[in-house]
Amino acid sequence: MGSKSLGQNTIFVRSVFYWSLLLLFFQEKALAQLRYSIPEEVKHGSVVGNIAKDLGIDIASLIDRRFRIVSTSMDSLFGVNQSNGDLTVNGKIDREEMCSEDSACLLELKIVVENPLEIHYLVIGIADVNDNSPRFPEKEQTFEIAEHTAPGMRFKLQAARDPDAGINSVRTYTLTSNDHFEIDVRQSDDDKIPFLVLKKALDREQMSKHMLVLTAIDGGKPRRSGSVQIQVDVLDVNDNMPIFTKEVYAVNLNENSPIGTTVIQINATDLDQGSNGEILYSFGNNVDRTILELFRIDPNTGEIIVQGLLDFEMAESYDIDIKASDKGPAPFKTDKSVLVNIVDLNDNVPEIEVTSFSRAVAEDARLGTTVALISVNDLDSGLNGKVVCSLSDDIPFTLSPSTQDKMYSLVTKSPLDREKQSGYNVRIIASDSGVPMLSSEKYIHIVVSDVNDNSPTFPLSHYTFYITENNNPSASLFSVRASDPDEDSNSLISYHIPRVEREHSSFLNINHESGIIVAHKSFDFETLKTFQFHVVATDGGTNSRSSNVTVHVFILDDNDNPPVILHPLSSNGSAEGVEEVPRNVPAGHLVTKVRAYDADIGYNGWLLFSLQEVSDHSLFGLDRYTGRIRTLRSFTETDEAQHKLVILVKDNGNVSLSATATVIVKLVEPKEAISASDVKSVSKADDESNVTFYLMITLGSVSALFIASIIMLVVMQCSKPRELGAAKYLQETNYDGTLCHSIQYRSGEKRYMLVGPRMSIGSTIVPGSNGNTLVVPDRRSTSTEVRSMRY
Repeated sequence: MGSKSLGQNTIFVRSVFYWSLLLLFFQEKALAQLRYSIPEEVKHGSVVGNIAKDLGIDIASLIDRRFRIVSTSMDSLFGVNQSNGDLTVNGKIDREEMCSEDSACLLELKIVVENPLEIHYLVIGIADVNDNSPRFPEKEQTFEIAEHTAPGMRFKLQAARDPDAGINSVRTYTLTSNDHFEIDVRQSDDDKIPFLVLKKALDREQMSKHMLVLTAIDGGKPRRSGSVQIQVDVLDVNDNMPIFTKEVYAVNLNENSPIGTTVIQINATDLDQGSNGEILYSFGNNVDRTILELFRIDPNTGEIIVQGLLDFEMAESYDIDIKASDKGPAPFKTDKSVLVNIVDLNDNVPEIEVTSFSRAVAEDARLGTTVALISVNDLDSGLNGKVVCSLSDDIPFTLSPSTQDKMYSLVTKSPLDREKQSGYNVRIIASDSGVPMLSSEKYIHIVVSDVNDNSPTFPLSHYTFYITENNNPSASLFSVRASDPDEDSNSLISYHIPRVEREHSSFLNINHESGIIVAHKSFDFETLKTFQFHVVATDGGTNSRSSNVTVHVFILDDNDNPPVILHPLSSNGSAEGVEEVPRNVPAGHLVTKVRAYDADIGYNGWLLFSLQEVSDHSLFGLDRYTGRIRTLRSFTETDEAQHKLVILVKDNGNVSLSATATVIVKLVEPKEAISASDVKSVSKADDESNVTFYLMITLGSVSALFIASIIMLVVMQCSKPRELGAAKYLQETNYDGTLCHSIQYRSGEKRYMLVGPRMSIGSTIVPGSNGNTLVVPDRRSTSTEVRSMRY
């Protein structure tokens, strides 16, 4: 009994479960009948339908209920308004992206309604909109159709595609208007296939290419369309014969034309294309063998070319048969005749022969001198054999006809000058009188031999050199150089100093070949300041020629003399003196003055004084330029009675030379100073008289040398007034005997300045004073510019 009850209960539970499942199945099927339809591209937020109303849900109860879309692919495209149950569009609806082109576009949504839980299914149909234009797979389609193809031939074209469906898809095709083609559309399943139909035969020679436009149009409103360009290339057929461009071909050809000469070029054209229009040229089948030996024809260009020797005496003309054929499968051929007339020519050139020739002619040869004998000959006869001979222009030669026929003499017609032109390439031209004229030429080279007709020439009218004293004996001082335009021995130059100038030959020597001048001794500015001599240049010709040039030499001073102390002088002649000074003299009192001179000039003779040793620096001061010794303060009782001052005198040379003088200053009482000064003045007068005597002797010697130099320069100025000028200098008379003066002068583009000690009136003139000033020519003016500068 229990087992039976348990089995019955189990059957009951299973029955309830199956009925529940069946109820849910029929409930879902009942809910799936809810359907909506919207067009594609509908705007965002558009209402598809009211789910609550369509499901029979009371609007008032929506506050406690909630709608959810659980379809994962559609939840972003649609949404449910929870307040009123409207189903709205939230995304872009594109039928072509969501569905295939041919099937109906249906979207299924699963809607869950909560409180209580309910599940409903919705089906949304997407209606197509004409939003796409027809499109061809390619932008251009190309066909090749042979000309003369029979009309009615059909060519399948690629169909256009339109993503839209139904009436919005492709409905028809159109073709641009033309005389040769039309369009035919056929239905294939759901597609419309266009065909290109040839309605009139093609002719490539009239039009080789046809450009058409095929347009596909859909059935939407408004209609949309797309197009493709169709190119039809017409293929050639060999249906034209070659045609020569001229009716008659005739040419005149000179005899003896060289092998390879183009006689004439024939030309034929063929309207066909490719190999059907390519032309080959050849001789005809009946051409004579002689023509084949003399001529050949280029099969590609149609040029008839000479390949043998043509002679007018053998044949005056040739009639040549020519054939032109194309390269088509069944070639077309056209024949033509070419007439070649041979023209008789003057085909022998004159011949030139030099029977006698002197290769060299002296530049001093007389006019009319025969240089060569020339004969000419021409194998032709008549005017073609009559020869006229001539020379190239601008040469000092001419042809003189000989008494013998066709003989000429080449003679000089104008003076020759080897220095202007040392040789001539003479071109001899022989021309006949034929038409056209033939000529030949021959070159002979004539050498003009040298004659010693030019003297050596120096580049300058005179030379001026400056030498510093104490030069190294036997060392090169300077050089002169001359040139001679002659050649060989006539241009070899040697140099020498004339014997008449023996005063210079004793200490000067010149290299005979190089013109380098050396001195055998050192120069002393204090002894010799300037001199001049001549150099003679002589060539090596048989009748030698020579020229000379004047050389001016100026000696420049060097610092080779130390200063000489003139005062103070003691009785034994040493540079030491004693000066007595009263004790009551004020500050600035002149104690004495150290006098000195330097035989050098310029900075070398500019003397400066300095105190080398002094017993009391506070008592005495020395003027560095004048040599004056003055007191710096008044003497006191405590000052020593005797002071020793050692004075250093030095010049301003690069290597300075110096001398010293010692001055003993004794301080005496005023009365003693007066009496001592009287005695000293007498002694000093005697000493100075002796010094003056010796200095006057020195002055006389220097003056005599100076006057001799002035006279020599004046003579130079008179002989070359444009090159040498008299020297002048200015002497300052108010001078104390130790400072310097200077003289500036020019020589050509150079400027020089001499500086020496100045002398006061009545003072002793010593060697090295301003009497040593050099006189230098100024090439830019007629007189030498001399200016004085005070330091």
